[in-house]
Amino acid sequence: MAGSQMTGAQALVESLERVGVEVIFGIPGGTILPAYDPLMDSKIRHILVRHEQGAGHAAEGYAVTTGKVGVCMATSGPGATNLVTAISNAYMDSTPIVAITGQVAASAIGTDAFQEADIRGITFPITKHSYLVKTASDIPKAIKAAFELAKTGRPGPVLVDITKDALNATVEFEWPQDLVLPGYRPTVKPHLRQIREAAKLIRAAERPVLYVGGGVCKAKAYKQLAKLVELTGIPVVTTLMARGAFPDSHPLNYGMPGMHGTVAAVGALQRADLLIALGARFDDRVTGRLDSFAVGAKVIHADIDPAEISKNRIADVPIVGDVGHTLNELVDLFAEGKNADISGWVRYLDNLRSRYHADTTPLEEGVLSPEYVIKRIGELAGPDAYYVTGVGQHQMWSAHLLPHQEPGHFATSGGAGTMGFCVPAAMGAQVGHPKAQVWGIDGDGCFQMTNQELVTCALNGIPIKIAVMNNQSLGMVRQWQTLFYGERYSNTDLKSLTLPDFPKLAEAMGAVGLRAVEPDQVDEVIKQAMAINDRPVVIEFVVHKDSMVWPMVAAGASNDDIKIARDLAPIWEEEDL
Repeated sequence: MAGSQMTGAQALVESLERVGVEVIFGIPGGTILPAYDPLMDSKIRHILVRHEQGAGHAAEGYAVTTGKVGVCMATSGPGATNLVTAISNAYMDSTPIVAITGQVAASAIGTDAFQEADIRGITFPITKHSYLVKTASDIPKAIKAAFELAKTGRPGPVLVDITKDALNATVEFEWPQDLVLPGYRPTVKPHLRQIREAAKLIRAAERPVLYVGGGVCKAKAYKQLAKLVELTGIPVVTTLMARGAFPDSHPLNYGMPGMHGTVAAVGALQRADLLIALGARFDDRVTGRLDSFAVGAKVIHADIDPAEISKNRIADVPIVGDVGHTLNELVDLFAEGKNADISGWVRYLDNLRSRYHADTTPLEEGVLSPEYVIKRIGELAGPDAYYVTGVGQHQMWSAHLLPHQEPGHFATSGGAGTMGFCVPAAMGAQVGHPKAQVWGIDGDGCFQMTNQELVTCALNGIPIKIAVMNNQSLGMVRQWQTLFYGERYSNTDLKSLTLPDFPKLAEAMGAVGLRAVEPDQVDEVIKQAMAINDRPVVIEFVVHKDSMVWPMVAAGASNDDIKIARDLAPIWEEEDL
């Protein structure tokens, strides 16, 4: 269609087809309406959501689980601003999405026109890049560039804001053959001298740890990571954003580190003499009080984003480049030769892991234990299912107890901690994997923020399964109030045992509604949900109100002060080293 006369709206749809878009999550409105007319004739699937935030999170869930760029679309003003939370979430978690928004006519910009909002300005700090397109001829270039930027280097969200007059104007379609992005040259191949320096430190280390972050998932560097572990025998910890990057069943995987990390993972970082950070950013939720974090360790920090290196912790060996390439180079160097004997270090971590593990008993004071429920979902649905969570206690239990065996099978909100992520992100994951089982693990607080997307799922035959851990409260906040605010529960009691009635709410939105309150009902409702594949399912699990996530490092505290229960700290046995 090069050289064909078409409207800017038609050029937009043609451009989206050319970059390989399969699905768009969105809602039409005044300024974006011209784009919806040619979209009706396109092979691109459009899913009409019930709220723009849902469109954004659905694009994220699709992107995280497929590795493709997710796409959401909204009109100007409130339509665009409703995307902001999802855009911010994608930015924090380096998720490749492109948000397309309509804008008032170019001549009306700055006049406070109806539904005008400076969405480019609003999202400037939370996008990798953004475009304001005022002329129809610039639409193909902007779309091609947006997708290239979103998926390359450190992935992230890109905004394309298009004025209504640009969408309505007639233009001769020209698809750019060459893409010129001045100043954008992400370093892919690491410097070999830095790789050799890293190898020297690794060979000499007696207590090394591979600190694996979400960058390994973005780079799809799973096989390279597994090979390096096989060659070196170095223990591994995987952050919240890297769960599944290295299988939990592997004896050298000590779980997730951080505020609610395993004792073994936190101990590994704290007592290491070398941290090999791969695509990780030394987030405060991992490090605890920074000046007490892994004080005896040297640091190798490999990341594609040079701004992350030495931002929080000074790197002894900085490596800028794609983490997959970095791992390939390290694997080559370790194919021959040996590193130091670390068998004593591994035994020490094995001891921590065997001594401190999650309690998943079915009942807590006669009420269902959420840990037990989540563990049973993982055991029955298995490692091939895709799991999506909201944010809070259920998210932490999910990070520990689900079967994290496969890369790209776990989607959650990490950096932003966005409540309401689960239902729409699960929808996006299901659209990306229509034949797979997709389970959302949610809390009663999170679920009430975005559950309207169940209607979208019901109308579009998207059979997600949502497990709501109903503890009748904002559980994580209540836990903090219990521990740090003298059990003064200010505005965290949701009273959701009776209002709403979750199974009835689910039925009203076209889903199947189920409930479990006893241990012998848990497997039954999970199996019922797994047998339903023509519409969404919601299972309410009535769980204990005061179940707490352990271990825990209090905000601002040292990781050395980790607690395994309210008044109980683990025993760090230095002599075991």
